[in-house]
Amino acid sequence: MSDARGSVPGSPAAEDPARALRPMARPRLYEQVLDRLRSYVAEARLGSGDRLPPERELAQRLGVSRASVKQAIVVLEVQGLVEVRHGGGTYLRKDSLDPEPVERLVERRRRLPDVLEAREALETKLAELAAERRTAPDLAALHDALRHMEEEIAAGGHGVEGDRLFHAAVTAAAHSSLLAEFMRAISEQITESRHESLRQPGRPARSLAQHRAILEAIEERRGKAAAAAMRRHVRTVAKVRLLDWNPEDGA
Repeated sequence: MSDARGSVPGSPAAEDPARALRPMARPRLYEQVLDRLRSYVAEARLGSGDRLPPERELAQRLGVSRASVKQAIVVLEVQGLVEVRHGGGTYLRKDSLDPEPVERLVERRRRLPDVLEAREALETKLAELAAERRTAPDLAALHDALRHMEEEIAAGGHGVEGDRLFHAAVTAAAHSSLLAEFMRAISEQITESRHESLRQPGRPARSLAQHRAILEAIEERRGKAAAAAMRRHVRTVAKVRLLDWNPEDGA
């Protein structure tokens, strides 16, 4: 039943009608810079490998501080859309700029540490169990995954699918249905952390080498060594530009 004003008892509007008039969120200044940069790249027909104007020039032309321009560039760098060469400028890594909404980026930054913590706890134990329980077919699947990742990287990719196959093969080799269920429960977040890690400069080749070390320990049935190798790997995965970014800088 509604009251005389037409609101439903217990609803947010009934409890506090003023909530509907709460302040509206304002876009951060660097988000506006991102929009201008996206338009500029499209109108100037810039593509992968082309250089953006220097930060000082962009700040002058846009009428904003260099801090706002720098933060916009950091957001693009975090998303793998540009490469910042220290002392050498900022270069496009793709043929267009289509950055992810900043709020979505902020949310991913908030939850990533928890995902990485869960991955370290689960995957370290899975690697140890895999070393103790692996079968010949398990080892074949692990070797196939490494080859797949190696071929992806050689072709210029990040090795995302090979990485997925490798970690899935380690999980399968552990022969623990409950731990495998836990991994499935966070599979979406793991995929997110995988993409975040593998787009870091030089990361695909480093991850491949770490996978080889994990496989070697599993193959030799060295459980503690396999766990240690996996722990080192997941801690490398945790070193991403996103976690160094402060969304309030240059706001």
